Amino acid sequence: MKIYTKKGDKGTTGLFGGRRVDKDDVRVECVGTLDEVNSTIGLLRVKLGEQHDWQANLHKIQKDLMDMMSHLARPSDAVKINTNPMPLDGAEFCELWIDELEGAMTHPSDYFILPGGNEVSALCHMVRTQMRRGERRLVTLRKADEVHEAIPAYINRLSDLFFTLSRAEMDKAGVAEEKWQLFLYKRFKKTEPEVKP
Repeated sequence: MKIYTKKGDKGTTGLFGGRRVDKDDVRVECVGTLDEVNSTIGLLRVKLGEQHDWQANLHKIQKDLMDMMSHLARPSDAVKINTNPMPLDGAEFCELWIDELEGAMTHPSDYFILPGGNEVSALCHMVRTQMRRGERRLVTLRKADEVHEAIPAYINRLSDLFFTLSRAEMDKAGVAEEKWQLFLYKRFKKTEPEVKP
């Protein structure tokens, strides 16, 4: 089977179920951004090495992204049924891993930090920002068609997870974070007058 079909030469692509749309359609943009995320996670996994503690969870996330992309590529009125599983536990999975990572870190997350630190941390930030872009495209898609509620919850939590992974990597490597400024609620607390009994 040849990899090329020539069907997209005029700027259209096929959705799950057979309909063709322009390649800049919001559904295609959304799926394409999550595909970009998945590719960056693949690069991150290569950088980590096969024996790294994160490998199994990152592998799960990559498979879940593929399943979510297959659902997002299917309009709600498509006749063809999608047999790929829906990752219903995605948000909870992220929250549990975030809690585990934060519990093992030596410093709390009170500051906005500058992305970087080392290569792995910087890659985690790339995934985080790509995920946020995917989330923005997903919001636009949801205005046009139904999306299973498990998908936006999972996508939202994944960006939080990769922020935490970036910090966990720096903590483990003993690399100091470059702080920008306190989180807004922390700054507000610092300026509140002390209330005496």
